[in-house]
Amino acid sequence: MSTGVQPGELSFFVLLATCGSMSSAARELGISTAAVSQRLAHMESRLGIPLVNRTTRRMSLTPDGETLFEHARRILGEIADLDQLLSMSKGRPTGLLRVNATLGFGRLHVAPAISQYVLSYPEVDVQLQLSVNPPALTDDQFDVCIRFGEPSDTRVIAKKLATNRRVLCASPKYLDANGVPTQPADLARHKCICIRQGDEAYGTWRLQRFRDSSGRGESVKVRGNLTTNDGEIAVNWALDGHGILMRAEWDVRRYIDSGRLVEVLPQFRTPDADIYAVYPQHQHQSARVRTFVDFLGSAFERFVASNDRH
Repeated sequence: MSTGVQPGELSFFVLLATCGSMSSAARELGISTAAVSQRLAHMESRLGIPLVNRTTRRMSLTPDGETLFEHARRILGEIADLDQLLSMSKGRPTGLLRVNATLGFGRLHVAPAISQYVLSYPEVDVQLQLSVNPPALTDDQFDVCIRFGEPSDTRVIAKKLATNRRVLCASPKYLDANGVPTQPADLARHKCICIRQGDEAYGTWRLQRFRDSSGRGESVKVRGNLTTNDGEIAVNWALDGHGILMRAEWDVRRYIDSGRLVEVLPQFRTPDADIYAVYPQHQHQSARVRTFVDFLGSAFERFVASNDRH
């Protein structure tokens, strides 16, 4: 019996290290936590080195575990690249596609698009992970990340999928009780629902008149008694009449069209939040990435077109 690393164990160990706990890895693999622990113990026994530090609350990699993790990720990436080259020669995408998106937008728009994508490309296995804060652009855990705003990092490719603007809105109930702002400065006297996401300045809203080309605009420090890191929760609070919200039009357009929310200060524009697909440069020839990004672009174009008709 070989005492070295077995090829089939690489993906197991990368999954375990990425999940950060045996229970999370067990859920991903569809097996018991005890089975994950036993498989890890078997690896460590055969290799003769500890790979993981175990405590009652958390799990961390040993120095040898870190070395195995980094090399395993690279090897699995090269295998995926080889698989991609072979699939290109067959003219159709196959294999694993790892996608990351934000919570609200991922649920509302990316997940339904993936559902349709795999019907057209059934040989692609898609893993979708939603997160409050997007991963680092150079993190190779994902093949495609869906982002708001064009990244400045030149080490990645960013393809614009759709235009998107943020709007200020509130429920008729709130505006009837508190009045309608007519100038950005009025927002300081209103309850505003704030969202903590990414690296954006928290609690400061920037607005500019549509006809003002100076680029200066106005910055308003807003406040309110409700704050969250989840955009969907913030929208629900606005629907309940708790204050004024700044949110991507994609997330609130249906409520504005139905009258449940009313656009506030429509003569002012907020910083754009155009939607981009971001992926590593080495993925630019990937059939999986290319077909998925093109598919998303087409799906989002249809959504924008339907909104423009309203």
